[in-house]
Amino acid sequence: MPLDPMPDWVPARRRQFGERLRSARLHANLTQEQLGERIGRDRRTIHRWEYAARVPDLEDLLLLADAVGVPLRDLVD
Repeated sequence: MPLDPMPDWVPARRRQFGERLRSARLHANLTQEQLGERIGRDRRTIHRWEYAARVPDLEDLLLLADAVGVPLRDLVD
């Protein structure tokens, strides 16, 4: 049975998350590589999240928020 197509608003929200993550990372003066090292992921994974090619799971979201020093809601709200 095929899955329902993704609602139209989902890609836009993914892009918003990526933009917020990038902004928070830059505000924390971190490169993608440094952020990846802090949370145990590689630079390519951070890049994919920032450019909405992939989405982090809940554990990664918690680690990201802590690593860049912002409340989780600031990344996902």
